[in-house]
Amino acid sequence: MIDSEGYRPNVGIIVANGDGRVLWAKRVGQEAWQFPQGGINAKEAPEEALFRELREEIGLKQHEVKVVGATRGWLRYKLPKRLLRNNSDFVGQKQKWFLLKMLAPDTNVQFDVSSTPEFDHWQWVSYWYPLGQVVQFKQDVYRKAMKELAPHLSKCMGSGARN
Repeated sequence: MIDSEGYRPNVGIIVANGDGRVLWAKRVGQEAWQFPQGGINAKEAPEEALFRELREEIGLKQHEVKVVGATRGWLRYKLPKRLLRNNSDFVGQKQKWFLLKMLAPDTNVQFDVSSTPEFDHWQWVSYWYPLGQVVQFKQDVYRKAMKELAPHLSKCMGSGARN
């Protein structure tokens, strides 16, 4: 499902623990790290895609997190030309971002829920750490999403699951 400008709707997911650290995941077989994210299917609301992708990519169920913030609108990034297919109208992603408080223990993060896992490792990192680590073409979207969601981070702090 690509919009008239060539962007595929997508959700970006920032999961924070009670210390305000965020879940940072490594893509399978690569040294590329990122937040979980994934496409929104036709007739699927962003919130539905959020919980589906959360389960598929990192094994967490809806009741194991709490949504504490979301970006107001769509944030866009274009893919580099080398990653685009010829003869396609697709140019990049438009994303709705969510900040979640993790309520479950760390052991509930799993990559074997999907038959084709996207990640093979994860760690907790400081909130702003991902800005200097994510691939260059996603940096602006990450900066905008994280800046907009930062005021909600305090809602993640404190009691939650014991990890």
